Amino acid sequence: MSEAPSYVILGRGRWANRIHTILAGEGRRSVFVEGTRRNPSESESDFKGRLTARITESASQIAWLCTSPGPHVAVMAEAAITAGLHVIVEKPWLLPRSETEPLARLATSRHVLAGVHYQYCLLDRVEKWRTEFDQGGGLTFNGHFYMERPDRLKVPVIDNLGCHLFAIRQHAVPKSVPGEIRCAYEQPDERRVWTVSGGKTIASIDFLGSSEPIIQRYIAAFEAALSGAWFPFDLDFAASTAEALACWKQRDGALRNL
Repeated sequence: MSEAPSYVILGRGRWANRIHTILAGEGRRSVFVEGTRRNPSESESDFKGRLTARITESASQIAWLCTSPGPHVAVMAEAAITAGLHVIVEKPWLLPRSETEPLARLATSRHVLAGVHYQYCLLDRVEKWRTEFDQGGGLTFNGHFYMERPDRLKVPVIDNLGCHLFAIRQHAVPKSVPGEIRCAYEQPDERRVWTVSGGKTIASIDFLGSSEPIIQRYIAAFEAALSGAWFPFDLDFAASTAEALACWKQRDGALRNL
């Protein structure tokens, strides 16, 4: 694209404001869309139509969905795609593949890119794992993601924080076996992943307090993909990450009930 694309942000919370600030720092214009909540008496089709109209009126090229998880996310993504915009959705992506694939097909038919914002995959050492470990066959993948602050979203912690750990695994070592995965709020901060082979830790990444510009890297990768560059964090990646997390939860629950 010859000119830097402009963004429309759906959502007005703390994270939406942070994305707005980062985009401004990258020289990108971004505007907010008001009224992104579905009215109690509003049908889904009316809600989608209203959003599509407002997104179109923004005269932007990329829609960034900065809202809490829920069934509205798929509707908002569809509205943006229908309006002809590329779409970035904030994690966690919780839709099963059966509901993800129709959106992916719609994006393909409209010639737009849809991705999910798993920014920790852009850490330098995560990228290094991709070349070092040949997809992680024979390794066990472990991770902790603890936060001191309380839960504000009322989303299961394993979905909201654990999705970051599983996205790292899917991107860097997808053939590894998930092992110890622990997430919690109101615990001393910890953000760490490590791989084990033969009972020994092979490599670890402590990304608590990382100063790497990973959100800016995501923006750059997404925009480069609009001109044909490889982009791994599409809806298929998001669905694969969600499936891997769901499988681990099922297995972990079964083991805890033994």
